[in-house]
Amino acid sequence: MAKTKTIGVVTTGGDAPGMNAAIRAVTRVAHWKSLVVVGFERGWEGLINDNFRQMTPRSVGGIIQLGGTILHTARCPEFKTSEGLAKAAKTLNEHHVDGLVVIGGDGSFKGALELSEICDTRMIGIPATIDNDVYGTDETIGFDTAVNTAVMEIDKIRDTAISHERIFIVEVMGRERGFLASTVGLTVGAEIILVPENECNFDEVVKTLKENTRKGKRAGIIVAAEGCGKVSEVAKTIEEQTESEVRLTILGYVQRGGSPTARSRLLASLFAEKAVELLCEGQGNRLVGLQNGKIGSISLEESCLKSKPIDTSLLRINEMLSI
Repeated sequence: MAKTKTIGVVTTGGDAPGMNAAIRAVTRVAHWKSLVVVGFERGWEGLINDNFRQMTPRSVGGIIQLGGTILHTARCPEFKTSEGLAKAAKTLNEHHVDGLVVIGGDGSFKGALELSEICDTRMIGIPATIDNDVYGTDETIGFDTAVNTAVMEIDKIRDTAISHERIFIVEVMGRERGFLASTVGLTVGAEIILVPENECNFDEVVKTLKENTRKGKRAGIIVAAEGCGKVSEVAKTIEEQTESEVRLTILGYVQRGGSPTARSRLLASLFAEKAVELLCEGQGNRLVGLQNGKIGSISLEESCLKSKPIDTSLLRINEMLSI
């Protein structure tokens, strides 16, 4: 087994708070182990265009508290082609990159898996996405920050909801999964949580709100994941079938930015240390994650093939607490 000498780091897909903390930790742990680190810029585009920078302990100073990613990220349709993959593989081979740390979500890891099939570089995935939908880790980098951001904003919205005795529907991110919506909904005391995993039942929503009115509740918060469809239709249905005023708020990209919480920074540091350790051991095609409270790893292929189940108990508990 050849000794690892050079590793690369890249951030791909949507940005998540804590990516910079992960870049910092990968770079410094690697230098501690006397490795050379190169950072590829703008995601997969950096590998295709051979756009990189040398990473040193000083070049990552003062970034642990910053949201976003200093390496930037971008969509790269070319990477999905055989020609694009070949260019990326050539870049890794020419720079003698023994291992590549890919910081991103499930789409990023599928790309890393495809790239590993045509080059000798070992791939290690670090899960960083506010969606928290990566199989193989209980929590992803950035998820806690996004939850706290949404909670802070919805707490303010509830003040207005109570003052004006209105129903507010708040849309949070989650095109395909409801991890963010279910956690945020429970922690803000939402009356109703809508997630893509469960088809929206307008009759049940209206029934719940009418029952709340009967019990003396004249205000309420509905947290809905964006993947539930047009929340404007939900708002219209509620107004037509109840006597409530309904307002809609879409939190949008505010959830992806901002300074990472202590939790997101901690996971970034722990995941990064494990990633470099795996590469030094000669391991590749692994995903680092939090599993039952401990830092471990699973096969990158297994993570890509399996779907992480949503914790439906959060929805059940919220139903009990929202009476």
